[in-house]
Amino acid sequence: MTRSRFTRRGFLKATGATGFAAAAGGLASPALAQGKTIKIGFVTPQTGPLAIFAEPDAFTLDLFKKQIGDGIMINGTKYPVEFIVKDSQSSSNRASTVAQELIFDDEVDLITATSTPDTTNPVADQAELNGVPCITNDTPWQPHFFGRQGDPAVGFNYTYHFFWGLEDIISSFIGMWDKVETNKVVGALWPNDPDGNGWSDSKLGFPPVMAERGYTLVDPGRYQNMSDDFSAQISAFKEAGVEIVTGVQLPPDFTTFWSQAAQQGFAPKVMQAAKATEFPQAVAPLGERAEGLSVEVWWSPHHPFSSSFSGQSSAELAAAYEAATGNPWTMPLGFKHSLFEVAVDALTRTEDPTDPDSIAAAIAATNLDTVVGNINFSAGPVPNIAKTPLVGGQWQIEDGKPVLKIVENGDHPEIPLTGEMKAIG
Repeated sequence: MTRSRFTRRGFLKATGATGFAAAAGGLASPALAQGKTIKIGFVTPQTGPLAIFAEPDAFTLDLFKKQIGDGIMINGTKYPVEFIVKDSQSSSNRASTVAQELIFDDEVDLITATSTPDTTNPVADQAELNGVPCITNDTPWQPHFFGRQGDPAVGFNYTYHFFWGLEDIISSFIGMWDKVETNKVVGALWPNDPDGNGWSDSKLGFPPVMAERGYTLVDPGRYQNMSDDFSAQISAFKEAGVEIVTGVQLPPDFTTFWSQAAQQGFAPKVMQAAKATEFPQAVAPLGERAEGLSVEVWWSPHHPFSSSFSGQSSAELAAAYEAATGNPWTMPLGFKHSLFEVAVDALTRTEDPTDPDSIAAAIAATNLDTVVGNINFSAGPVPNIAKTPLVGGQWQIEDGKPVLKIVENGDHPEIPLTGEMKAIG
């Protein structure tokens, strides 16, 4: 593929730099026997409206740093590992900027990123452009792959991603709708961002499958993130007799919508807000209004998978997190953990950890059982992508607190149900 005129890799090739000091005169330095420090960059939204995704960051990084200790073994040599964290501030422009800082200033060997297309896409674009291996997750694969103009016939050279796809969430969401008696009229809350544009896509998104399954779509159009007034959407839903609302919203936007819905007398039987209601920290403040909210579940303590790195089961990882932080488990915990599982596994299999192409080849060859399931980039559905399982969940109040129950597992019966889908109210 065409690259920019100046990249970090191009500079290294042009100058003949290979990690040796210029004064070494081409002779191997004794220090190299110890292995150079491998730098792993991590871009994450620690501030801004997506900050809730970053809550497990510190716990996860601390776990990996402690277990890695003074280094990882690669071809008989121990290499120290350094993690360099950058805050995207929930901005795609900022994510791109800090990715460039990691590449050119910090000279990382590998970049990682999570938490919606606003983070993963610009980071992966910078990595691909500059020939730096990159692993991302926590973005549906279509907004990540096609949102970056990916060609299924070609793929990418350095960027690899794992998560579920729109086909999985469509199946899971409609599977939950089918469990509740409604008039099958569905209102959409899809924002004007990569997620919203992907979910609303007339070919790859919800609309064609909804029609096939007998559901009527009421779509008021894309709205701007961080809106403070959803009266137009609520009015349209009421007028059309909407009994199911589905969407993908930032937590502040959902809180605004749900509060205004109550004020304006709109009470759907099913309310799904992907992204916004995935987190106990966002749901708990809603009190009784949290009862019955449904959402996709990408990871939970009930998932029958274990970490390749720590050996912990999903339940053990969640329990360790709760004990260490005092906070309830949260879905991103499993995916932050698995992100570094894949990174460390690929590095340990790398023929030459000083060569970006060698690291990229090791990532491409990944076939690893992780705490979120098997990650195999050769399995598709398109190059550079591995899929993870998805089920459906519903928040139900127990002892005054919202508990996320798994209520739909039609595509992945290996993940056990823990509750029954109910209509709100």
